[in-house]
Amino acid sequence: MNALPDTPDFEHALRIAEALIFASDRPVKPERLQMALPMGCDAPAVLTALQARSAGRPVELVEIAGGFAFRTALELAPAITRVVEVPRRLPRVAMETLAIIAYHQPVTRPEIEEIRGAAVAQPTIDALLEMSLVTTRGRKEAPGRPSLWVTTPRFLEQFGLKSLADLPRREELVSNDAALPLIPPAPEPFALV
Repeated sequence: MNALPDTPDFEHALRIAEALIFASDRPVKPERLQMALPMGCDAPAVLTALQARSAGRPVELVEIAGGFAFRTALELAPAITRVVEVPRRLPRVAMETLAIIAYHQPVTRPEIEEIRGAAVAQPTIDALLEMSLVTTRGRKEAPGRPSLWVTTPRFLEQFGLKSLADLPRREELVSNDAALPLIPPAPEPFALV
């Protein structure tokens, strides 16, 4: 029997979910939450109820990177940017490289360079690795066996995406007037202080 909304068991499950998501350093997947909930409580139902309760509040529950995390409401972001440390921004070449990896993954460094039309310096790859935005996923069966680069769940989290399917389509990125950046600027994540 599933715990019903507005019952003590369901309210307790909501409190557990809120505490787990708040304490987690990454988005919490429903499967992970299910392990913490009492018997009879359904994680998707609990997440839906918690998301509804937080809607319109200063901190809202959002689905990103295949899980759920609390984020500052978008309309409040400008007010708090004056007091919250803003994470460092990636240089243009790193953003271009990241966009190519996101749209063409798995992709090798020579393939990235061919698409960009320019070489990719090792510090660019190092910066993306340091920020945990990309990782290697094996090697290509080709001469030299180059590493295959893919994005990480941290990439999805950083750009507020549920999955790679949420990346803008090419048609959305290019206009007749001028080409837009491959990945539109996303709101910066804000930590609860």
